[in-house]
Amino acid sequence: MMNIESRIDAMNRLGRAMADPTRSRILLSLLHEPGYPAELAQALGLSRANVSNHLTCLRGCGIVVAKMEGRKTRYEITDPHLTTALSALVDVTLAVDDEVPCLDPSCPDCATSADREHEEQA
Repeated sequence: MMNIESRIDAMNRLGRAMADPTRSRILLSLLHEPGYPAELAQALGLSRANVSNHLTCLRGCGIVVAKMEGRKTRYEITDPHLTTALSALVDVTLAVDDEVPCLDPSCPDCATSADREHEEQA
């Protein structure tokens, strides 16, 4: 069981990982599929050194792992549960934005703005 100190540490590591826009872009890319530094750099319009530095930070935060494939290193999210949780966190954060509709059509707490307007007029 995690105590409060370990929970705080986990939150701090997650916050550090997502605090930088470049790391967030790398994380979003890795949520979809594992990646290689050179390919991530090209896809994100960054230098390979910049991507490697951010991947090192993400590894230190415990968010990604490096797996050797011959002479190449593939990076991926540490655990599938973390991938699910990070994806859900992004979706929930978007859902609380009044300008973005809820992504979960079965959610009873998320009426669309059109539904709200209809209820107000009734």
